[in-house]
Amino acid sequence: MVKKKVLLDTDIGGDIDDALCLAYLLSQPLCDLVGITTIGGEVEKRAMIADAICKAAGMSIPIAAGADYTLMPSSLYPTPDGAKHLANWPHEKSFVKNKAVDFMRQTIRENPNEISLLAVGHLTNIALLFLSDPEIPKLLKELHIMSGVFSKELEKNMEMPISNWNSWVDPQAAAVVYQTDVPVHTTFGLNVTTQLVLKKNEKEELFSTPLMEAVEDFGSPWLQSNDMTFHDPLAAACLFDPQICDYQQGSIEVEVEKEEQLGMMEFQQRVDGKRNIAIRVDREKFFDHYYHVVLNSM
Repeated sequence: MVKKKVLLDTDIGGDIDDALCLAYLLSQPLCDLVGITTIGGEVEKRAMIADAICKAAGMSIPIAAGADYTLMPSSLYPTPDGAKHLANWPHEKSFVKNKAVDFMRQTIRENPNEISLLAVGHLTNIALLFLSDPEIPKLLKELHIMSGVFSKELEKNMEMPISNWNSWVDPQAAAVVYQTDVPVHTTFGLNVTTQLVLKKNEKEELFSTPLMEAVEDFGSPWLQSNDMTFHDPLAAACLFDPQICDYQQGSIEVEVEKEEQLGMMEFQQRVDGKRNIAIRVDREKFFDHYYHVVLNSM
């Protein structure tokens, strides 16, 4: 089968799910990971973490550090706790912020209609890309995003809107991205990803390879007080096995005005809608798929 060209935009270095996602892409034999871009506070350190994980897998992947600010002024500046373990792993150190947009633009233009863009952090880099080059969205093959909730019941039981982190951090950027049409636009929200929780010791052999040892090390600050929820790996896995989830088609609006609801997404099912959301996930199928890819790659 022909490999799928994937461009990953990530806020790696905090929640371990970004590192679990990157490990999956590095291990997936059908993935041609053409590049990685980083978003969030201290984007250079996040790029170093991504590079260290790639090197642990014996791979060299182009990486560009992105924006460490949001479209509208904000006091939020999330930092990568995992960066304290960079000294444990070989990595490049020459990353410079604000290079991601140019890198993404060049990569997509050199591979028209071939790039699957996977966005698993807040959407500032993607919004800046779409705003700076309005032709880019139609040159993508598809866009997979991890964001949103899409469940009124979950909203009642979670600390909202902060639990909708990827949209809440930069709601204006999310609005730009969700107002922009791409050929395939699919979102994986907490309504499905929160079903994919795994305790650290539940799958003892998960961290048994050199690649996964690096993932565990960089994720250890998160694991000290949290289980693993495979938010981002689900969005990645469905690039290669979309039948892990069921979907609905419709439209999505992002709240950018009401402070207590910033970043909240409202989905309306419509037969002529240009946005897809995952509405159900086969938990057993997902974990079988993830383990098969990651644990059989070495």
